[in-house]
Amino acid sequence: MSEQQQNQEVKPFSTYEEARLWIEGLIPFGIRPGMERIEKLMEMTGHPERRLKFIHVAGTNGKGSVCAYLTSVLIRCGYDVGTFTSPYITKFTNRFQYNGMDIPEETLMALANRLKPLCDEIAATDLGSPSMFEVSTALAILYYGTVSYPDFVVWETGLGGRLDVTNIVTPLVSVITNVGHDHMDILGDSLEEIAAEKAGIIKPGMPVVTAVSQPEVAAIIRETAQAKKSSLYMLGDQFHEVTTHVQENEQTFRFDGIFRSIDELTITLNGAHQRTNAAVAVMTLEVMRQYYALILEDEDLREGLRSAAWPGRLEMIGDSPRILVDGAHNPEGAEMLAAALKETYSYERLHLMIGMLANKNHRDALRHILPLVNTLVVTEADFRKALPAADLASLVQELREEAGYSFELIVEPDWKKALERLQMSTSKADLAVVTGTLYLIADVRSQLLYNKDSEKGW
Repeated sequence: MSEQQQNQEVKPFSTYEEARLWIEGLIPFGIRPGMERIEKLMEMTGHPERRLKFIHVAGTNGKGSVCAYLTSVLIRCGYDVGTFTSPYITKFTNRFQYNGMDIPEETLMALANRLKPLCDEIAATDLGSPSMFEVSTALAILYYGTVSYPDFVVWETGLGGRLDVTNIVTPLVSVITNVGHDHMDILGDSLEEIAAEKAGIIKPGMPVVTAVSQPEVAAIIRETAQAKKSSLYMLGDQFHEVTTHVQENEQTFRFDGIFRSIDELTITLNGAHQRTNAAVAVMTLEVMRQYYALILEDEDLREGLRSAAWPGRLEMIGDSPRILVDGAHNPEGAEMLAAALKETYSYERLHLMIGMLANKNHRDALRHILPLVNTLVVTEADFRKALPAADLASLVQELREEAGYSFELIVEPDWKKALERLQMSTSKADLAVVTGTLYLIADVRSQLLYNKDSEKGW
């Protein structure tokens, strides 16, 4: 036996923790758009992605919620479902789910042991080391294609679409929730450029479902679908959502689609944007019913939508005081949060805690939030790319002076102390909100719900 073979037989990881730390240790290799390394990993593992049926979901906001609706309904219909999402809120294993349950730690460790020598081999070539997200994506495909064998995989993009490594798959349906201002440092400066990247998940002849609203974005999605000979189902054209009832933790709407109408669909997620996300999920399921003979009973659709949950998005995690968490980390997310605070929730005073990453478009996000608050607690996420609290506070000050807003500003870089300040400020009739980057949401959520540190991250 050669030395190389002996080395490959030595298992590098004996615990889940070791495997997770190896994958997360690949972060310094960053996000490098391009498909070469994931293509090589798929080739080396016998192309397990070709055995699976994917629903590929891209978009600036709403990807996770659409994935949650699709997963919940498909499981309710009796199908086995894999769900790959990012970032995770509580634990690394959250990202790889099968029928709503996290990948077992020992399975993740075994798959990491399979991938490690392959990654080392690729790292020794001109391609360089696969990144954390590339290895996570390969691990998901191996889990679904060689271990759990789901009927469908609900497959969320990491970033953009065209050059995102999740684009290694050919899906049954491509879904583009919406297009807004996010990751502009990587995807481009204009909505048109961002739309072109997200439209990259549209595959020849495969149907597309979208809720994009801006005319210039819709034009790009239409042109791409036409060029690829893909049937396009666009909210406002081929399907509609008609709201019939809204209260906190319950919204009811009618779905009108090109194939049929469905009355009285109820969701428990809050905000007008969640009705849109639910309608996108319903249209996707309707397309699968028509094209792929998906068995979808109305009762299963209703129950699946109603029971769908998505952590960290307009989620109430405390009642004394009331604390709402929402990962509104870009201008569109902040606009949705502001709309929900006006339309869905009642309170005397609003106290809001915020922490952001250093690479976001904060000025426009803050403009939606600042007019509503009585107290603003500025903090920073416990994460390497966090925007310092002092920098965020100076931007808040600038906007406050420009617009003449009146609120108390508290600057506390330590997020745990900031959370205590927020709780102390909030009386029984008030509402506390924690928003900004999902890395902050993950920590606050873990602290309040489980009283422990989260593993949060990509």
